[in-house]
Parts: sequence; structure tokens; C-alpha cells
Amino acid sequence: MEEKKVATDRLKISRFKLDSLLDITMSINANLPTEELLSKYEFTLRNNLGIGKILIFKRSDTWECILNGGFPTSYETIDVESRLLSITEIAFVTPDLGFRGVDIIVPVYNNNVHLAFVFIGDIEEEGEGMSPVLKHLNFIQTISSIIIVAIENIRLFRESLRQEALKKELELAARMQKMLIPDNSHMPKNPLLIVSGFYYPHYEVGGDYYDCIRLSETKTGFCIADVSGKGISAAILMSNFQASLRALFTKDITLESLVHKLNSIVVINAAGEKFITLFVARYDHSTGVLEYINAAHNPPVLYNTITGEISHLHSSCVGIGMLDEIPSVVKSELVIHDYTKIVCYTDGLSELKGEDGKDIGTGVIIRHILNTRPVENNIQEMIKELGLPDNNPSTFDDVSIIVADLTK
Repeated sequence: MEEKKVATDRLKISRFKLDSLLDITMSINANLPTEELLSKYEFTLRNNLGIGKILIFKRSDTWECILNGGFPTSYETIDVESRLLSITEIAFVTPDLGFRGVDIIVPVYNNNVHLAFVFIGDIEEEGEGMSPVLKHLNFIQTISSIIIVAIENIRLFRESLRQEALKKELELAARMQKMLIPDNSHMPKNPLLIVSGFYYPHYEVGGDYYDCIRLSETKTGFCIADVSGKGISAAILMSNFQASLRALFTKDITLESLVHKLNSIVVINAAGEKFITLFVARYDHSTGVLEYINAAHNPPVLYNTITGEISHLHSSCVGIGMLDEIPSVVKSELVIHDYTKIVCYTDGLSELKGEDGKDIGTGVIIRHILNTRPVENNIQEMIKELGLPDNNPSTFDDVSIIVADLTK
């Protein structure tokens, strides 16, 4: 009779294990949420194996407690990295480990890396013989592994969906941002003024911007700008800046007033976290007058093809949004008498590395524009030589260029 009872008990235990594993597996296949999977897991261990307390630490980006059934909340803040990673096998807790109320710690692995730790406490003891928990440790480890790996797969799947959604949003944002950059087919192309631009964002979206705006029959405004930092926040700030500049830039507004107004807008929108460097100019091809302000931007290169003179249009004030109020804005002005080329660029170009490992600066620009051919052709040849946008390993930032052939 005793042997028959033992056999019957063993059969019950085997059925219990199979039924539990089947139930958990079906729940996983049914795509039940993490909370329901953990609830089933906790019910199986506490109600059928007499476990009083269960706690699970799981690794994701950081270690976190995903289940606490009965342990003090202070246990949820245990430093897993320093206190648990040395546990490589099922451990029977001794007082020296410092986990009061914990009887067993079960490590869970995935690809030979710690994925989780299961704390078990308040084990219900039988009157005689071994605790049922000790009898079924392998089963506990197996069902824990199945649950933890399933939860990790759920997390990874959700993360992949999030990444895919983010990728699509970035692709849409990139298309929207490119719409803010004027197409070369819409740039001025006449005997007195030819403008073209080149835009290569390092990521899907960037913080560079250039523009060319017809202000009147004879006046044309153009600019180039760069937001400090990269990514979505820089792109959003630049989009707002583009809208503001286009709304404010007219044939009559003084460039000083334009810069002050733009500064006020950026200060409010960026809340002091970002700023914009800007070169803005207005050219009147009837008089040959080029007026400009450089607000902490890279100095554009000016080349007079007749005299051979090279000049740089340096800064005259701080960047837009650096200070609540710009203390001094100085407009510069020069008169174009001869066929002159101007090259405006962002630091993504000038900070590319040469063969000596140093920034290329403006030397490569100057070398390519020292001729009477259109500056657009010069820059295309320079871009090809530099291997932009994909074949230059030192590219780490957006590269934007706007160039113009100026004549009177």
C-alpha cells in the first residue's frame, strides 16, 4: 500500500509539473502580457509548492525587480551587480550573505549571461523528510527560466516595434526637414547672382540649415546656421528658427534688428539649453552692396576672381540664444565690383580630418575656388575629393554648404 501511495504521489507531481509547464507554454503562445505570466508563475510556486515569498530581479537595460511576493520593499533596491553576480548556481542562503528571510537564490541564464535571480523564502516544511521545494528545485529553475526568457522576448519584441516606429518617424522627420532646405532648382540663377547649396545630414535629422530668399527685384537674402548639439531636439529648434527667419527677413528690416528678434525667439524656445550660430547676408545686385552679420559662425570665404584677394567674413557678435540680450551686433558691409565667389559652410566641413589628422579648415575650399569657373562646380569637385557624404571616415557631423557667384 505504501509503495502504491508513493507511486500515486509521484504521478500527481509529474502531472502537476507537466500541467504547469503546459499552462505556462500556452500562456506564452497566447501572447499574454508580462503581468499575467508572472501572476501564473507566482500562483504555481506559492499555491502548489508551499513557497511563502518570491522575488525576481531581471536584467534589461538595468537590473529591476519585476515581482515581489512577500519580501520587504527594501529588497527591491539590492545592488545586483555587486551582491549577486558571483552566484552562478542555485545557492542555499547562509547568514553571511546578508539576505534575511531568503532561503534559496536561483540564477537564470540566457546565452551564458545572467538574466535574472529568483529569491525564495518561507519554505513550507513537511512533517517528515525533505521540503517539497528542495525536491523540485530543478523544476523551479526550469519554469523560472521559461518565464524569464519569455518576458525578455516580450521586452525585445516591444523594443523592436518601438525602434521600428522610431525609425519611421525619423525617416518622416528627415523628409520634412529636407523640405525646409531650398532645392537648387529654386535658387537664383541669373547673370548677376547664382546660388546653390549642399546638405548632408550625419544622422536622419540634423541641426544645420541654410536658405536663400528673394526679398525684392534686386535684393536677395541668404544664410547658413548650425544648432549646438545634434538629433531631434536640434532639428526641432532649427525648424522653428527657419520659420521665424522667413517671417522676419524682409528687404527693409535692418540685419541688426533681425538678429535681435531671432535671439529673443531662440532664447524662449531653447530655454538656454541650445544656441545657434548664424551667418546672414543680404545682397543687392543693382548696387553690388553685400551686407552681413556673422553671429559666431564659421567665417565664410570670399574670393575676388579679378584681384585674387581672399578674405574671411569673421564674427561680429555672439551666437543666437547664447545670451538673453546680445550686447552688441555689428553689421559689416562691402561692395562687390568684380566677379566674386562666396562659400558659406558649417563646421562639419571645416572639422573633417586631413591625412595629418588635423582639421582641414578652409584650405581645401580656397584651393578649389582659385579659378574663374562657377563656384558650384568648384564645390562639387571638392565634395568628390573629400568623399562626402559616405566615403569619408572622419565625418562626424552634418555638412552643409551654400555658395554664390556674385557680380554687379
